[in-house]
Amino acid sequence: MASFTWSYAKISKDLSSRSAGLVVCGCSSQASSSFSAVSSLFVFFLLISAKPTFSVASGGTSAPSPTIKSPPSSRGIRDSPFIVLGLLGFLLGCLLLLMAYFMCFGIGAKGGKSKKGINRDQVLPTTHEPVEGTGEELSKSAPLDLGKEMAWRFGWREIERAGKNFSWVIGEGGYSTVYLASFSDSTLGALKMYRGSERLNQVFQQELQVLIQVSHKNIVRLLGYCDEREEGVLVFEYVSNGTLHEKLHGKGPTTPPLPWSLRMSIAFQLAQAIEYLHENCSLQIVHCDLKASNILLDDQFNCKLCDFGSAKMGFSSTVLPSSAKSMMGSPGYADPHYLRTGIISKKTDVYSFGVLLLELITGIEAFCEEKGQFLTSVFGSALNEPRKVVEMADARLRGEFDWEEATTMASIAASCLSQQPSLRPSMGEILRTMEEKITRVDFVPGKSKVIGK
Repeated sequence: MASFTWSYAKISKDLSSRSAGLVVCGCSSQASSSFSAVSSLFVFFLLISAKPTFSVASGGTSAPSPTIKSPPSSRGIRDSPFIVLGLLGFLLGCLLLLMAYFMCFGIGAKGGKSKKGINRDQVLPTTHEPVEGTGEELSKSAPLDLGKEMAWRFGWREIERAGKNFSWVIGEGGYSTVYLASFSDSTLGALKMYRGSERLNQVFQQELQVLIQVSHKNIVRLLGYCDEREEGVLVFEYVSNGTLHEKLHGKGPTTPPLPWSLRMSIAFQLAQAIEYLHENCSLQIVHCDLKASNILLDDQFNCKLCDFGSAKMGFSSTVLPSSAKSMMGSPGYADPHYLRTGIISKKTDVYSFGVLLLELITGIEAFCEEKGQFLTSVFGSALNEPRKVVEMADARLRGEFDWEEATTMASIAASCLSQQPSLRPSMGEILRTMEEKITRVDFVPGKSKVIGK
């Protein structure tokens, strides 16, 4: 019986050890398997390319195999099929080994997660990720897509340079501080820095996940973020004209009363932004903290809804229970039904919108700390009689408002403030009513609408 006498085991062992070495170097098991398969194929080609030596075993004794001499050939290597096959096998094996090498290191170079477990390849596609220590300032010179699910990731040193070491505070809340930032092209931005703690880092991550889902002209734009430290930072467009709260309730000669036409325009824009969050986002969003201080105004008095740290995302008009330890909302704006039950829904935002409409009509704060008084309690039963509400219109307007529009807005507010969420209108229904009954006038300073009916 004839058999091959070839050191296959030695070659296999050597190639297997090389494959294991690739795994130790950080290649995936998939790449290692590919290398092992290629190794086996390479051994196969070596086997078929080698000239075998036969031995004959008979009756338990062996004899030397006969030697057969062939006459020399003048054509050389082409007369030896084993040598030709061996060369071909060697070249093909080298090619396959190169392919396995690139597969291995190609797989190892892909993917990866940013700090704090955010998979930027799947969750936060970025258009720019500066290298820390390059000396660059926060830059907007590269093309920037500020549409859906796009945000820049910045290094901490760049954030420090842009914020001038956080020397100019322009806003402050319970969870965060907002600083003015200067971009390399001389435009301005806003850095919202969450204070360093595990709980507030979760709030930062939550707001970031919400903001990368939205793109609306009446919602503040997210430009980027930094998550290198416990103090998470969100980078926003700079909205220069303060908040609705400042314009409605500011005192002194430098804060003139907000004209009626602007109040109607802001109400309509805000309704559009909330309706977009409720109905037009891929994952529907409830803001959960609508209030006048969370509505920014630009130079043209267009509203920009901000502060999504309390927002809930991913459910429809159905409800979502909330624990007592994480109750959200602000005094005067929070839905009583939510405060009683801990249940959040779109109608939670609708209630807060109703309070904002009352603020726009009357110029009275939603909650007066000095008196400990809520705006909704001031009206009480008068909410069912819109004309009585209109009689309490902001005195600083001096009667310069449209009575029919004011009555319509008071009626909408009363329906939004119903104690039963099921009786409150949707934001789509509110928008349709406003489109039918409210005449929106573009504001020109000094030429606000003056009507008394």
